[in-house]
Amino acid sequence: MHSNVEIGIIGGSGLEKLLEEKEAIEVETPYGFTPKVFIGEINNRKVAFLARHGVTHAIPPHKINYRANIWALKTLGVKRVLATNAVGAINEKYKPGEFFIPFDLIDFTKTRIQTFFDEGKVIHVDCSNIYCKELREALIVSIKSFKLNFWEGVLACTEGPRFETPAEIKMMKILGCDAVGMTGAPEAFLAREAGLCYASLGFISNMAAGLQNRLTASEVFKTAQKILPYIKLILNEAIKKIPEKRMCECIKSLEEAEI
Repeated sequence: MHSNVEIGIIGGSGLEKLLEEKEAIEVETPYGFTPKVFIGEINNRKVAFLARHGVTHAIPPHKINYRANIWALKTLGVKRVLATNAVGAINEKYKPGEFFIPFDLIDFTKTRIQTFFDEGKVIHVDCSNIYCKELREALIVSIKSFKLNFWEGVLACTEGPRFETPAEIKMMKILGCDAVGMTGAPEAFLAREAGLCYASLGFISNMAAGLQNRLTASEVFKTAQKILPYIKLILNEAIKKIPEKRMCECIKSLEEAEI
């Protein structure tokens, strides 16, 4: 029924309004049910939107069923995934309200299941380009068309739900991280294992621990609400710019990966 859905968006609450006429479905996977998935059209392309934390934002980052979410999108026919992520700035050049497009990822999570390949085949997927170059380019061109400030850099993903300590942020900075969030992994790795193109549209919601006096969830939420209209504009424009045919190497992610 929904096999011609080509683009998936994984994001925060409120983004389902991107889709004007939409159908809400729940998808059963081998890993359990997903939150509601909204199916609709953007610029004449069929799109599935999945609220990562659930429609009421009730699922904390360490409890998200990342495997079910990616599996469901693939089952619906999705080949490209655009994710939105709130991130804290480690790089002191960055400012809240600006956008961040990661080109690499360091995973500091501890308890999350990282793979679809727990048993059976032994698979070592290549993560040299964890973020799809085609999707990143579509996002960047879109941001530039609205003359908005953005940065490219390395994203750190932490376990949550607590914020990081100043010492942890200092460590991440030494290791080359530019921004930190709680939802980038294992989502990006699972998309890679599923042969999907994946890119993240991050927005700076705050300066990371030690770079401002204190961190609050309400501050992150307020920044997200302010920037939501721009996120919608960027995603709309990016979907226009995504080529019909995949010319990137994401499709080959599992080639020669099996032992």
